[in-house]
Amino acid sequence: MLRRPFLAVALLTAASVHSDEIHIAVAANFASPMQKIAAEFEKESGHTIVASFASTGKLYAQIKAGAPFEVLLAADDETPARLEKEGDGVVGSRFTYAVGRLVLWSRREGFVDDRGEVLRRNDFQHLALPNPRLAPYGAAGIQTLQALALLDRLQLKFVTAENISQAYQFVASGNAELGFVALSQVYRQGRIAAGSGWIVPPQLHDPIRQDALLLARGKGSPGPAALLTYLRGDKARSIIRSFGYEL
Repeated sequence: MLRRPFLAVALLTAASVHSDEIHIAVAANFASPMQKIAAEFEKESGHTIVASFASTGKLYAQIKAGAPFEVLLAADDETPARLEKEGDGVVGSRFTYAVGRLVLWSRREGFVDDRGEVLRRNDFQHLALPNPRLAPYGAAGIQTLQALALLDRLQLKFVTAENISQAYQFVASGNAELGFVALSQVYRQGRIAAGSGWIVPPQLHDPIRQDALLLARGKGSPGPAALLTYLRGDKARSIIRSFGYEL
């Protein structure tokens, strides 16, 4: 009569042993898709994800300062490569999980045309973008303006955000009429869901290759390895595409 309760306790104990709480550092542009991926991954794997979102530059500083992250999902490929070289990442674990797209966006319908000519018209007061020293999307915005020969003309109108999420908030709140943000922040069901935007042609800036890396703290733990494998799978890739990323 005591065997069934004992068996139940034993199974629960075994499940808890094989379940991890995975601490991950995620570039701010990937917040929405990561939340959706995490919900699916947790249901299927039994592991729990604890995610921190910030600019890639800030996440790098936190990792170097000893933050207990086990996985990094960066907004570039340079930062994971640097961490791998410096011994903070597991050699050979790095891969590109998404290629980001930059968009010039306004919450106002019809304000941004589909060729970006609004930048040449210059009939606005504030242009938001994330800090180009910390956020790859900000650097891509600067490169775009350089390619269009508009940087000198417009840089006095910059409203510089700490990260891509804050840049989006500046535009969404109306504090800036338009701004460079990640397409993933405004793209739903195959189109820009609200306002108006110009999806920047990729030839105007360096590719925004976003790399994942297993960090040294996650080496040997089943949860982080399972998450990185899941990111390469069809379900995660479908979610990533649905937010406007390329693969």
